[in-house]
Amino acid sequence: MPQPPEAPDINDCCGNGCDPCIFDRHDMAMDAYRQALRAWHARQSSPEPQAGEQA
Repeated sequence: MPQPPEAPDINDCCGNGCDPCIFDRHDMAMDAYRQALRAWHARQSSPEPQAGEQA
């Protein structure tokens, strides 16, 4: 099961207007995590192929 990225501490931001900011990078990592989690759930709910069947 995919694990969510660790959220940055509020004090991790330098406040210099970086692009992307550490919080932007976390948002992108969360998007990737949610996509990976959906794919993982889809694989878990798919029936296992029976002997002699193709996946």
